Amino acid sequence: MKPFIPHKLPFEKINWNLFIELIGTANYELARYEGTLKALVNPSVLLSPLSTKEAVLSSKIEGTQATLQEVLAYEASPNPDNPKLNDIQEIINYRKSISLAVEKLKNYPLNLNLIKELHSVLLDSVRGSNKARGEFRKDQNWIGSFGSKIEEAYYIPPEP
Repeated sequence: MKPFIPHKLPFEKINWNLFIELIGTANYELARYEGTLKALVNPSVLLSPLSTKEAVLSSKIEGTQATLQEVLAYEASPNPDNPKLNDIQEIINYRKSISLAVEKLKNYPLNLNLIKELHSVLLDSVRGSNKARGEFRKDQNWIGSFGSKIEEAYYIPPEP
């Protein structure tokens, strides 16, 4: 298996007419969602559990095993002896990096330094924190079963 090579952006051969109805519906739903958030005194009350759930689901690809309930229970009553503390911390870091990105993007464009800063927050005090935290990778990596070789990979991302 060879590393994935993404298509060049912007895509040149997309028939956007096929997506007009879907784009319109998505735009409508996003506007409705934004209106709902603006009507709330404190929108973070609604957004916090949603962002935690998204962090739990997205972190599973990295092998984290904590559930939404375990993360919420830990945040309500932190216990340094929690057997899933490392997984929970990865999820909390994920949420912190998303929040930081939202704040930074209000005033600055997306750039390489911001991506590195977010990566540093993501890996703060968790598995992988000693592996070029806040830097771009220099070695090829892959996704596969624990201990597998690159030849046995499920997926090989683009080369560094």
